[in-house]
Order: sequence, then structure tokens, then C-alpha cells
Amino acid sequence: MNRPINDHDRTTGYEIRIDGHLDRRWLAARFDGLSMRLEPDGTTVISGPVADQAALHGLLQQVRDIGLPLVSVTAVELNPPDPLRLEADRPPMTTERNLQ
Repeated sequence: MNRPINDHDRTTGYEIRIDGHLDRRWLAARFDGLSMRLEPDGTTVISGPVADQAALHGLLQQVRDIGLPLVSVTAVELNPPDPLRLEADRPPMTTERNLQ
């Protein structure tokens, strides 16, 4: 069954970049369910799905409580649309011929 693509088919996540390398023990203690990567430029990126704006603000409060400067917050699409599904959802093209 084909169904239209809508915003509910995509999950919004965030990448929160902070200045400094955060110890991995903070991940489980304060950012459960998210991933963390240490960048060569000395920043830490915490990323993953976020349920809503209230949850995002809660994460930002955790960053504030750690005391490391916030560099950026970027919304990212975690489940990008599948191009094959988009093609399958498109109605078949028909052409009319005038046979006279």
C-alpha cells in the first residue's frame, strides 16, 4: 500500500557542538540515548534523536551544567526520504493518444 510521505516519516535529530573534549562518562550520565564524537578541532559533537523542543532545551541545560561553551546546535534529518520509495509513491504516468 502506498502512502504519502509526510513529516511523520522523518525523525528530527540534533547535533550539539561544544567547545572542548567531553569525557565519555558524561554520555551515559547526562546524554543517554545519544552518541558522541570527539572532533580533531577540539570540539565534541553530541547527536541523536530528540523528541521535541522541551527535550532539546533539557539537553541544552545539561550542556550548560557541564560548563563547556556551546558552539552550535544544528537540526538534522535522521531518516531521510528513501528515493526508491518516493519513486514508487509517484502515480504512473499516462499518455493519451488520439487514434483517428
